[in-house]
Amino acid sequence: MQFAKYKNSFRNIVLERDEESGILDLRLHTDGGALKWGIDPGAVHEQLGEALYKIGRDPENKVMILRGTGDVFCTQRNIAEYRHIDGAEPMYRLMREGRDLLINTLELEIPIISVVHGAATIHPEVPAMADMVLASPEACFQDSHIPIGIAPGDGAQIFWTAVLGPTRASYFFLSEEVLSAQEALRLGVVHEILPRESLLTRARELANRLASKPILTLRATRMAVNQALKERIAKEAALGFVSETLAQAAAEGHPLVDDVERERSVRDKG
Repeated sequence: MQFAKYKNSFRNIVLERDEESGILDLRLHTDGGALKWGIDPGAVHEQLGEALYKIGRDPENKVMILRGTGDVFCTQRNIAEYRHIDGAEPMYRLMREGRDLLINTLELEIPIISVVHGAATIHPEVPAMADMVLASPEACFQDSHIPIGIAPGDGAQIFWTAVLGPTRASYFFLSEEVLSAQEALRLGVVHEILPRESLLTRARELANRLASKPILTLRATRMAVNQALKERIAKEAALGFVSETLAQAAAEGHPLVDDVERERSVRDKG
């Protein structure tokens, strides 16, 4: 059985599967509590793309429930896991991992039901890219790029412009807007709002209903519905990642700025 080989491979991801139904529960966490996003080698930035790849190639998985831990989805960064981003190779690694996360999410040909118990202010597109998004009244969504001075080029721009439209997405990014659960429902980001304590029960009800369908029906539906977004990612992701990297390199105090200044100094002296 493939599941046993990857089930315990990810320190920020708890994977549990009901073997009878094929429903997989993926729960993100940091030390058993709410997820803190990290980007060092082996952090969740890498783990999630790898986990989705393995999940997508396990034929025993029929439906996936994606959720965080505690009362939020993700609102903090794990600063201890932001130490190794000096120079070109680490930046390339982050771009590669970002592509893996986007592509492996859309290559996952089983339905995804996300459960958003509270705020999703770091990579809110992760739960929002699900086929069914269930949220509590306390949930909210905000993109975290502009608030820290970098461009939203890691795929966030592709997803949010697809869902909100280009000008509405620009407002969402540039105004640092926080979408409430109710506004997210109106805009089509969220599909159901339920009391926090009822979310997981509803997710499992929907998952059981889907798991009773023929697996080829589920896979074919995901393939058909996601094709347009996959094409956009294939066309636009590279430019987006380069744009984000340039903005990040220009940010005051970023280690790549020193590299650029040294290169300019050597060129001028030559």
